[in-house]
Amino acid sequence: MDIININELIQEGNQAYSMHTIFKEQKMDAQVKVGHVVIYPGQTVPLTGFSKHAENEYSVIVKGSIVTEIDGKKHRISAGQASFIPKGEEHIAVNDSEENCELVFVMVG
Repeated sequence: MDIININELIQEGNQAYSMHTIFKEQKMDAQVKVGHVVIYPGQTVPLTGFSKHAENEYSVIVKGSIVTEIDGKKHRISAGQASFIPKGEEHIAVNDSEENCELVFVMVG
C-alpha cells in the first residue's frame, strides 16, 4: 500500500487552478492518472478555449461547485456530486462562486 500526502507533491497549475498528480501508472495498453485540483473563485479552466483528453475523465467534487459546459450545455456540479466526461469530449469548467472548488479526478486511457 502507498500512502501519499498531497501537500508534499509537486504543484502544477497557473492563476486559475492548482493541481497535484497523486498517482500515474501505465500498464500494457491502460493508463491511469489520479489527481486533486483546486479551481480558484472566478476562474475558468482552461484559461482560454476548451479541454479535450484522450482519456475518460471521472471527477468527484469535494468542496464548492463549478459550472461545466459540454456540447453547448451548461451543468452545475456541486460538492458530493460526480461527473464523467468521455474521451475526446470538449469541455470547460468555471468556478463562478466566491470559494475554491476542490475535486478529485481519475483519467483512464
